[in-house]
Formats: sequence, C-alpha cells, structure tokens
Amino acid sequence: MLNTVTCIEDLRQLAMRRIPRAIFHYGDRGSYAEQTITANSADLARMRLRQRVMIDVSDRNLATTMLGEPVSMPLGIAPTGLTGLFHGSGEIIGARVAQSVGIPFCLSTMSICSIEDVAGAVDKPFWFQLYVMRDRGFSKSLVERAIAAKCSALMLTLDLQIQGQRHQDIKNGLAVPPRLTLGNALDIMGKPMWALRVLMGPRKSFGNLAGRLPDANSLTTLSQWIAGQFDPSLNWNDVQWIRSLWPGKLILKGVLDVEDARIAASTGADAIVVSNHGGRQLDGAPSSISVLPDIVAAVGDKTEVWFDSGIRSGQDMMRALARGAHACLIGKSWLYGLGAAGEEGVRKALEILRKELDVSMALCGVKDVRNIDSSVIA
Repeated sequence: MLNTVTCIEDLRQLAMRRIPRAIFHYGDRGSYAEQTITANSADLARMRLRQRVMIDVSDRNLATTMLGEPVSMPLGIAPTGLTGLFHGSGEIIGARVAQSVGIPFCLSTMSICSIEDVAGAVDKPFWFQLYVMRDRGFSKSLVERAIAAKCSALMLTLDLQIQGQRHQDIKNGLAVPPRLTLGNALDIMGKPMWALRVLMGPRKSFGNLAGRLPDANSLTTLSQWIAGQFDPSLNWNDVQWIRSLWPGKLILKGVLDVEDARIAASTGADAIVVSNHGGRQLDGAPSSISVLPDIVAAVGDKTEVWFDSGIRSGQDMMRALARGAHACLIGKSWLYGLGAAGEEGVRKALEILRKELDVSMALCGVKDVRNIDSSVIA
C-alpha cells in the first residue's frame, strides 16, 4: 500500500484523504495566523548542508543515547493529543512501533488511550507527559499512575498554561469524541474504514481524564475545560514539586528562551526540549531552530538539549543536530503516518526519517551521528 510513498509529505497527503478534516487539521495546523508554524519549516529549509566527497563512509552509525539509554537513532516520538482519533488505538500503535525500532515513545495527558491501556499493551517502559492542573491532587494522581505503569521518564510541558487559539479547529467544529453533524456528515461517512477503526478502539474520549471531563462534546467545551483546569499560575516552584513526586528521569518541554533554559537546567532536569509546541501556542514566537544554538550555548553540559517543532525529514534532523541538539522529537510527522496507514504508516515514517538521515550523513562525510556538529552546515 505504501510502495510509492517516498517522503513524509506523501504520508501527509494520504492522511489528509483518509481521516476526517477536523482530526487532520488538529494535528496539521497551528495557532492564530500560523506565522510560527510556517517559520519552523522555513527556517530549517534555509539551512544548507555542506557536501563532502572522497571520504570513506562505508561504515556508518546512527545509534546514540537519550537520557543515558541506547536508541537506534537520535529521535523520539513526542506526546500528541487525540492520537487515538487519527487511528483506533493510535497511542498503542505508536508505542509498539517505537519500541520495535528502538526509540522512545511519550504518551500525552490528552491521549485517547489511557496510561493503563498502553502499559497493558506493550512490553517495555514508555514515557508520560504531564500537564499540571489546578487540582494538584489530580496532577499528583497522574504522576502516581505513571509510576505504577513503570513509565521510565516524565515529560513536563511548560508552555500550555493557557491554550493558544487554533482557528481551524473552531471552524471545523472538532468534537471529542467525534460526532456526526450536518457540517461533517459527508466527510465522516466518506471515511468508513477510519470510523470502523476508531469505533473498535478501546476509547473514544480522553482516557486519562475519564470522569473529569463531563460534556466534552466539542472543542469549545474542551477549551473551556482547559481554561478551568490547566493552571496559569504554574511556575518554577512547581517543577520542584513535580521533582519531589517523580523518582525517575525528568524532561522539561517548551523552552524557547535562553533565560528560561538556564533556569530549567538549574532545576536538575535530565533533558530540556527546545519547542514552540509545533507552532500551536504563541503565534509570532521564533522558530525552534533559530533559538536552539543560543540555548545549547547557555546550558552547556548541565543537561541534554533536544529539538522539537519542524522535523519533516532526515535532513531536518541533521540540521538540528548540527546546531547542537542531542536528539529530536517528532509530532506531526508520525501522526501523518498513523493517519495514512496505521501501524504500517508509522513504521514507514520512521523508516523514511532514518534513511534520509543516514544518506545525509554519508553525503556530508559523517560516519557517526554523534559527530554531527556545525561543520556540516555550509
């Protein structure tokens, strides 16, 4: 089915045709005028790689470590909300495929499959991403559930105390769980295989929030719930509180400023993720790649620095690594694969990124992914 798919954009086009418009746009689009989501890709594309010749690159290595654990390439699957609506059991599929190819998978608080659903379906530990709620008791219970599920790392997202407006979601009338309306009836009825897979999935709404999200039948309701539950008073003291609850590795995601990066590193976090939430929060914020070098320089070797927001190719991975990232995370790229062809599509997306990185290394004269640095930028 995917024999003619050669790049992530091919998977994106397939996903656009195979899943409902509202779900596709949720993963694909950004906030407000979408200046930041556009900059994420454009700023990466402007970077030129330095082609080298006559260097023996017959024996190449893409393996490295993340949080001290071996990975087959410097890449992890970022936490993404509503994943189980891109394909039934989407979070379970993502975790299984990631683990089979030797990279980490992070489950979102706003996932369709719950922590327990995923833990019961995989053999190895995965990561869990936490949004801190006003009800700190509930936040604590999420951490405790992640500990009970033997999650190996906790990713605390810092940049969504208040939700940036995503115009397309409102125009599409995105609902969780999906509902049939006059506006989307033809769209959903034209995708019977998608509907069947979602109906066969273990859940239709947010599994981790079961019992806490009454009447969440539209994005407006969800936005109101976020406004009432996500905590705009979140501050650095809360990181220490989370640290006191969580015994394992701690990742801080959503850092886009040098001063914030220094503070994040001083908390003892094991990794920080340079990210603008995929262009889905503060529109007009800089691209992740444009601030990455300064953050790497400011943090030094105090913690690992990872890159997120904009990876659509192995060449993009090469660029981020060249600017100092220890590893990269993908959100949209793997969701396109999931929406296009389920497990086969996710596997294809990871295969594409790996092959593109491998070829790019060879043509830049690099034999080991750990040796990629600024010298590969023309």
